[in-house]
Amino acid sequence: MAERILIVSGSKSDEKIVKKVTDLLDEFGAEYKTEIASAHRTPEKLEKLIEESPAEVFIAVAGLSAALPGVIASKTAKPVIGVPVDVKLEGLDALLSIMQMPPGVPVATVGIDNGKNAGVLAVQILALKDEKLKEKLNRMRKEWGK
Repeated sequence: MAERILIVSGSKSDEKIVKKVTDLLDEFGAEYKTEIASAHRTPEKLEKLIEESPAEVFIAVAGLSAALPGVIASKTAKPVIGVPVDVKLEGLDALLSIMQMPPGVPVATVGIDNGKNAGVLAVQILALKDEKLKEKLNRMRKEWGK
């Protein structure tokens, strides 16, 4: 089955945050694919990923200038979730870069290093049209509340 979520990280150093996302998605049985592509170092690869992906939701994990989520959002009308990474300035530089997008090019932004919430938000988006995911999400949220 084709991935419904494409997780793109800016570099291999973001791996521990990507794992937080994939661990959560595995709990739900959500189909995803992970890729490393930098908005600055490999823009052609990134553009090709965006154009060719069948994903319904993108999750972009990035630190420092954190342009990755915004670049993805500028090239697709699909939802993009940005995960700022604590690399410098306790991650505030990445957080502000991701959340301060111009009108018409939004990026949903979760907390610094909070890959788990990015996974939950992606599942919530998919659950709008997927009853199985919706039921599982409701069950999981009850469990998390205990």
